[in-house]
Amino acid sequence: MKAFERLIDPYQPADGPPPRTVLGFGRWALSGAGPAILLLVALSVAAGAAEAASAWLVGWLVDLAASAKSPERFFEDNLWELSAIAGFFVILRPVVMSLNGGIMSRTMMPSLWTMTVLRLHQHVLGHALKFFEDDFAGRIAQKETQSSIALGDVIMETIHAVLFGVATVIGALVLLWSTDAALAWILLLWFGAYLGLVAYFLPRIRKLSRTRADARSRVSGQLVDSLGHIATVKLFAHARREQAAATTSVVAYRETAQAFGRMTWLFRTWLAFLSGVLPIALIAQSLVLWQDGTASPGVIALAGLIATRLAQMSGWISFTAMGIFANIGVIEDGIRNLTPAHQITDLDDAKPPPPLHGAVSFDGVSFQYGRRVGGVQGLDLHIAAGERVALVGRSGAGKSTIVSLLARLHEIEAGTISIDGIDVRTMTQDGLRQQISIVTQDTAMFNRSALDNILYGRPDAGEDAVFEAARQAQAHEFIGDLRDPAGRKGYAAHLGERGVKLSGGQRQRVALARAILKNAPILVLDEATAALDSESEAAVQHALKDLMVGKTVVAIAHRLSTIAHMDRIVVLEAGKIAEQGTHQELSRRDGLYAGFWARQAGGSLGVAAE
Repeated sequence: MKAFERLIDPYQPADGPPPRTVLGFGRWALSGAGPAILLLVALSVAAGAAEAASAWLVGWLVDLAASAKSPERFFEDNLWELSAIAGFFVILRPVVMSLNGGIMSRTMMPSLWTMTVLRLHQHVLGHALKFFEDDFAGRIAQKETQSSIALGDVIMETIHAVLFGVATVIGALVLLWSTDAALAWILLLWFGAYLGLVAYFLPRIRKLSRTRADARSRVSGQLVDSLGHIATVKLFAHARREQAAATTSVVAYRETAQAFGRMTWLFRTWLAFLSGVLPIALIAQSLVLWQDGTASPGVIALAGLIATRLAQMSGWISFTAMGIFANIGVIEDGIRNLTPAHQITDLDDAKPPPPLHGAVSFDGVSFQYGRRVGGVQGLDLHIAAGERVALVGRSGAGKSTIVSLLARLHEIEAGTISIDGIDVRTMTQDGLRQQISIVTQDTAMFNRSALDNILYGRPDAGEDAVFEAARQAQAHEFIGDLRDPAGRKGYAAHLGERGVKLSGGQRQRVALARAILKNAPILVLDEATAALDSESEAAVQHALKDLMVGKTVVAIAHRLSTIAHMDRIVVLEAGKIAEQGTHQELSRRDGLYAGFWARQAGGSLGVAAE
């Protein structure tokens, strides 16, 4: 029955961005799964009808027995009728249930979550850098998985429980109406009261669930934030402080969970009373009809089976509906947090750039992070292809802002940035960033193998190119000595979360090997050798000298001695160019750079990287 598993292709991408309503989001996340969902709907309705038919068949069987003239010949006289009843219970009903379960467990459960989480993650990855700077990575990931699980549960439980229950009630109403209208009216009035109870409680449960989901994701974000910086926590001896922060977030979550629990307890209590009314009312009415001679004993059996079955189902379906509304609250929370429109998008006609030489121009560029201060203002900076330029200035002068704007990690507020005369906004973001290699002071490592971390620069490069890049970055030797807890060695060894298994200098050299492998025409060095010891720095500087040949280089440096050989040094102050020139020219002037150089020569670290 592999056909069950091929009904949905969970890896097909979604069309466009996700809508910001629950129904719209559901259609977006599950587009392509429609045929399988409709098939499950049909099977669930058939299963619900089979439940009502089961009660009718039992009532029919009771009437056959009650009307038998010769009990000794009951089986012989009713062979076809009994065979039909047995065939329904032994063959037809199990087949419907089996198909229903197969679609549920082999098609829907494995595929719906897969579709949703991949599509949602693709959208989240497209957010601008600011989106991630304003939130916890753990909280974002938690909301992705929570929302995906919740959507799958809403779809499956709505079909499996709600539609099944509605089909059962409708089937029961038809049977009771054909027997006696009074029985049908009792069921109809009870069902109306049941719906009223649901309508009152479930929206409240939905709201409380949304609040609880947000509080739970905050707990996750707090825990990940502490564990992700465990070395800092230990070095500053702040385990108790982190525990207190975790306790605060857990207390907030517990309060929302208690409010949710109080509402669900009230719902269940009222539901228990209502469920007890139906069997009493239906069975009492059927007994009255039998006493009056207007109903057969089979009607009593029919009413009793329907009443007890619906009473049992009402609790199950209500709890399921409560879960559905709770999950809708989770989905709404995820939609609110994860699906805002992307702040930086490709133009409809954006294209990957052709091979670039690397001439960079900032023309009247302003960007201040939405504030009145910081960033850059009216910046005019032109870098020729192959020119090596260093950016120098105090912390907050705008150095890292220039690099971020060049890579379009933020969208400029005014002006134009172009490469080889092409406005970067006309390029696809991925195409632009493939033209830029960046090595930062805060190196980013994945908890993957050393090979995979270096291959991130150019995934199709091959192992030999990785080894050569590692040699140039002075990383090949220590990578060969790596071992991880799973027994993997060398380039196969995993580096731990954020490269925690490496020293700062080792992480820097792996990052440099990645940039060497990428071999982009524009090279950005943001304190690229800051974490290296003197011996390693000398070796890496030699590698960088070879790497810079023929490339446009933008370097941010804390130690001015490392950029003294650059073609041009641009000194920034308050987001503007204060002075520029070669090291020799600037050091002879009585300006900012000369002051920085004099203080560093005297042992003071006068310039800080942004």
